[in-house]
Amino acid sequence: MSQASPGTLSLVFASFNKHKLLEYQAMAPFWLKLQGLKDLHFDHVLPEPYQTLEGNACAKARYVAQLLQVDCFADDSGLEVEALNGAPGWRSAHYAGPNATDMENIEQLLASLQHCSHRRARFRAVICLIVQNREHLFEGILNGTIAHHPRGQQGFGYDPIFVPEGYTTTLAQLTLEQKNSISHRRAAFNQMIHFLENLRS
Repeated sequence: MSQASPGTLSLVFASFNKHKLLEYQAMAPFWLKLQGLKDLHFDHVLPEPYQTLEGNACAKARYVAQLLQVDCFADDSGLEVEALNGAPGWRSAHYAGPNATDMENIEQLLASLQHCSHRRARFRAVICLIVQNREHLFEGILNGTIAHHPRGQQGFGYDPIFVPEGYTTTLAQLTLEQKNSISHRRAAFNQMIHFLENLRS
């Protein structure tokens, strides 16, 4: 990890997803400065060759760490629906096709569950951190159910149809602060922050 300023650590988030970067920046402690790939004018296509969240998170982190020679982390996350045997899972971003929009993915998922009353699901996030040339994995899970119709304008991805356990609203009806307090990314990120805190001490 590089020192951005006295007492501050700098870490590269190996992603072009501006929504995820904003979420992580909002969750980061004062001593951690996060940069996205666009901040570094990085324009290579990130590899995602595996059919697991863990494999793809590590592939992206390794690629960026090697090319830029920086400490970095990458994540991969997916929606796992029990009635669909864990699908869309690692294919969540492309469930309706390689260039599908968020709404097209949502429509495809709702069509797959059209005649299904069992709608339990979970969001799962895996973070691969590469620091001091060593890899570390962290996992976060958010349980919930799939709504019958999209609700809400916040968030991205499947947020408009995911109702977290203990809530009656979808993730897209929560504020960013509310979502960040319970999200699967928050759970995985908190583990990473705890690990980094121990490295700093």
